[in-house]
Amino acid sequence: MVTAAAAERSRPVPRPRADALRNRERIVAAAREMFVEFGPEVPFDEIARRAGVGNATLYRHFADRAELIREVVCSVMDRASEQAERALAEEGDAFEALRRFVHAAADERIGALCPMLAGDFDKEHPDLDEARDRIESLVEELMARARTAGRLRTDVAVGDLMVALSQLTRPLPGSGCVNFDQFVHRHLQLFLDGLQAPARSELPGTAATLEDLRQKTCQA
Repeated sequence: MVTAAAAERSRPVPRPRADALRNRERIVAAAREMFVEFGPEVPFDEIARRAGVGNATLYRHFADRAELIREVVCSVMDRASEQAERALAEEGDAFEALRRFVHAAADERIGALCPMLAGDFDKEHPDLDEARDRIESLVEELMARARTAGRLRTDVAVGDLMVALSQLTRPLPGSGCVNFDQFVHRHLQLFLDGLQAPARSELPGTAATLEDLRQKTCQA
């Protein structure tokens, strides 16, 4: 005899409609851009307007700000991870692979992460942990290869790279600097030149890991 619970489990789960998936993707993309420009407290109606959807559609996909922020953080990290995987697979020069990832991650709006991670939401959510572990492992591999090849200075770690990426790829919230993107890759190139070995100076303090950043963010 099939129980009601078993019957419920055996029913196929309906797939989201294509238009619903497109709306969700548009909302996440719009939120990612606006979090970079204005910070994570940007009004929902402004995000909906940029995404080209109604407020009701936005709330149907994301019940509250914390849920949307988590989705954007995971999206940014996943897209950056995909760029890291491509760089590792396609670039023969270890430092050029790292350089390629940095510029690609900037285009994926990784600068949105830092202000969002300081927000009030579940930073230990399983989806976040999975995305965080993936990006950290891949960037570690990129940096380890460049270090082994003698191309990357030895006194920097993943956290140093991620802090610089965050700081160099986002304008001050509300600054209205609409042409900021024209400077991003130029400044990233200057930063990358400073990462190369042999080092021309001794860095103050200690290298930062992602765990260091996570602890400081949570305490903020």
